[in-house]
Amino acid sequence: MEKIFRPNPNSFKNTFCVFNEVAIESINGLKIQYDSKSGSKYYYTKTGMYRLSNHWGRLANSKWRLEPLEPETISKIKLGFASWENFYPDNAVEELYYLEANFQNKTVNYQHKNNPNYDKKAILRTSFETTKRIKQIRNLFSLTSWAKYFEYDDIDDLRKKIIHELIFTNKTLEEIKKEFI
Repeated sequence: MEKIFRPNPNSFKNTFCVFNEVAIESINGLKIQYDSKSGSKYYYTKTGMYRLSNHWGRLANSKWRLEPLEPETISKIKLGFASWENFYPDNAVEELYYLEANFQNKTVNYQHKNNPNYDKKAILRTSFETTKRIKQIRNLFSLTSWAKYFEYDDIDDLRKKIIHELIFTNKTLEEIKKEFI
């Protein structure tokens, strides 16, 4: 009989992780190893963790995000998988996060500095500073009222330039906007 792999429960405290959505069939034959009070179900393997849940984002003392399948599934309950090496330390004081913008989808997300894809060009920020910049970038993507004070030919080009500055510099949004007026 194969021994069930069970990680230390404290190993998930204060972590950041990006899970990738996978097909529900991925857990066929696996046994639930932890069933949380909020209804999330956890399946542990030697290579990583499956999490079946209807909520993602901030979880108690961790930040776990789900990257959805393309095309997105309509089910509210999603199955995500993350390798053990994709769990990174999180805290409120260190500059651990950088931002990535998708101009085609008009979205912004944060990533951890330990992510192997980090090219060390985007500025690292604390959780609080990262959250503030995300809100500013989301407003730039979704609103147009801010642009009435600028002379521009293409609002998307202007957005891209301002968002680029928010990601790659420590300038405030006000300082950046002054440069483009």
